[in-house]
Amino acid sequence: MKSERQNKIIELITKHHIGTQEELAAALNDAGFNVTQATVSRDIRELNLTKTSVDGKRQKYVVYQKDERHMNDKFIRVLKEGFISADYAQNILVIKTVPGMAMAVCAALDAMKWHEIVGTIAGDDTIMCAVRTVDDTIKLMDKLKKIVHSS
Repeated sequence: MKSERQNKIIELITKHHIGTQEELAAALNDAGFNVTQATVSRDIRELNLTKTSVDGKRQKYVVYQKDERHMNDKFIRVLKEGFISADYAQNILVIKTVPGMAMAVCAALDAMKWHEIVGTIAGDDTIMCAVRTVDDTIKLMDKLKKIVHSS
């Protein structure tokens, strides 16, 4: 239930300008989730949501994502050293790695907490990422390739 509710929160704040906990609680209640302000507050903290300006006057919640230039160098180094290629089938991103590096690359992906990734599974040289949508899968693949091929 919690993960469904938190996925709904991300969907709601992505599609609508929601600027207060009360607005978010009302939207969740309208969507069939019986929540309190305290629950919404915990979800906001756990999802690492922040507010951004909409028009210089109003604010809305967004998923906080670190700028790629400021990501932890260790995770970027692991990605660059282990990544071989990526391909996708619908909303599944398949990443090929150097043999024995899939677990490390997978852990780096998990640590980045990109909202597009629902979950990851690693073998020896292959990672399967369940991604929210087909469009997110393409964006994620491009994001990874930019990181891996940057100097």
